[in-house]
Amino acid sequence: MSDLALEELSAIAAIYCGENECEVLEVSETEGISFRIQTSAKGPLGADILLKLLFHLPIGYPSSLPNISVSSEQLTRTQCAAVKGRLLEEAKRHFSQPMVHELILWIQQNLKHTVKQAETSVCSGESTLSTDGPEEDGVWIALLRLDHMRAKGKYVKTVEKWCADLKLTGRLMFMGKMILILLQGDRGSIKKTSKVDVDSSGKKCKEKMISVLSETKAQAAHIRFQAFEVKEYSTLGELQNEFKAAGLAELFSEFVLARLK
Repeated sequence: MSDLALEELSAIAAIYCGENECEVLEVSETEGISFRIQTSAKGPLGADILLKLLFHLPIGYPSSLPNISVSSEQLTRTQCAAVKGRLLEEAKRHFSQPMVHELILWIQQNLKHTVKQAETSVCSGESTLSTDGPEEDGVWIALLRLDHMRAKGKYVKTVEKWCADLKLTGRLMFMGKMILILLQGDRGSIKKTSKVDVDSSGKKCKEKMISVLSETKAQAAHIRFQAFEVKEYSTLGELQNEFKAAGLAELFSEFVLARLK
């Protein structure tokens, strides 16, 4: 990783030194740097909105753009997606320069307008997540979590067929009671639903206990799975290594590890 990235991390940690303001998730010579910033900004109604911004600085940063995830309990998924989109646009203006602090300052100053714009787009029938736009092209990644699984053998076969029919690759992952599905492929295929569960009478039914943890467009640093595989893991470390091998360390930290704390 570059000295610039390490220096920036040190400066960010010094600036956001309050409780829970900065959490360093990973510093790796091979994976890059991942850290989470918790900050607040004024929303459309003047109230403070608490934002959690996850930055992953790849090995080539700042000559490579950072990966950014945005979450907030006070914003909808569409609003968070709009914030992320605007941050990525702003990041391009600072290409080849340390930019994280500039991006944080920018969203603190522009959150109100970004959220308003997202709301206006939705009300007018437009959407930052429109399925017809160029942002839908390419490979997308979705992470799903299942709360239960009846008739495991039948369920696994159904999911495998479902992914084969939709030309999706990825992993069905078991670790203790945790069940995750990591999918890669066309976004339209990922969004399709299927009768993948079995009710108490043995009839197929739509899965009601599934949660979409994340859905995002694949980045250059993400490794493409060649097939859909079913895997079982004995430890959290083994599961984490699966995500790291796919270039998805930040996805694991934000949507898996954070929910276990």
